[in-house]
Amino acid sequence: MDDGTGIRLISGNSNRGFAEAVARRISIALGSDAPLARARIERFSDGEVFVEIYDNIRGADAFVMQPTSDPANHNVMELLIIIDALKRASARRITATMPYYGYARQDRKTAARTPISAKLVANLLTEAGADRILTMDLHSGQIQGFFDIPADNLSAVPVFALDIRSRYSKISDVVIVSPDVGGVIRARDLASRLGAGLAIVDKRRSAPGRADAVSVIGEVADMDCILVDDICDSGGTLAEGATQLTERGARSVSAYVSHGVLSGSAIERISDSCLKELVVTDSIAASPDASRSDYVRVLSVAPMFAQAILNVARNTSVSSLFSEATLAPMYSFEPIR
Repeated sequence: MDDGTGIRLISGNSNRGFAEAVARRISIALGSDAPLARARIERFSDGEVFVEIYDNIRGADAFVMQPTSDPANHNVMELLIIIDALKRASARRITATMPYYGYARQDRKTAARTPISAKLVANLLTEAGADRILTMDLHSGQIQGFFDIPADNLSAVPVFALDIRSRYSKISDVVIVSPDVGGVIRARDLASRLGAGLAIVDKRRSAPGRADAVSVIGEVADMDCILVDDICDSGGTLAEGATQLTERGARSVSAYVSHGVLSGSAIERISDSCLKELVVTDSIAASPDASRSDYVRVLSVAPMFAQAILNVARNTSVSSLFSEATLAPMYSFEPIR
């Protein structure tokens, strides 16, 4: 593709459907075909990753799309090797485009002899040859500071706000709920955009993946409650939060989550909970169980990432994508009630 920006799009294997959606959106924006680069990315019989880029990359502005979700170790290694291949092929600039940044929850020492794995992965990406990072909803804001290269952290909250407005005709009956104290900033941002109420589920963890709710701060009786979080892994936090809200008289409880990790029996746990619906983005490829579930809906962030890639390539503002007014023309939502 020659559009004056020199963009080349490369996809790893962790979420090729997302990469193809981004490529389609960029093609529409440019009015010309913007295909994914032809490449061979596979594993040898012993598990080693092998990469061969068939297209000419010399002097290109390369964007490697690869969320480092399950299997996290393999997908991280695949991303690093793709970056190395591009660097050795003389790409002008390499942007690791990671809709989901794995290991982000290990962002600090939690005990005397524990690693800070989020920083280690940041170092690996830089040493491999990445010139910048493009990601979304890092588990904690300080992870941006782990990089010694530019790192843009997009937000799914404006897309959530657009979707919620299309599905709830009476926003005055909506309450945005943080499932824990740590997520209050995210919930407050969404509530502020909508002009909706705010509540917090105050909970304590007795073990990893297990949430014991303690109390609900805020008025939720006879309201449509929307839990908002960055990651849904086991589903325990959202399921327990939905139970607490329902017991306190909530009319309905839904959840919007940036990254649907949905490991183990998460889908079953969500299906058996009080949640009316779980909305996740396509930052992580949906599992077959998630795709079949009547309780899980996928909201694409590919249009936002496509525009972010174009903005980076053209050296224009990425922060404009935090505005609903900027994103609205990229999305079309049909009201359902």
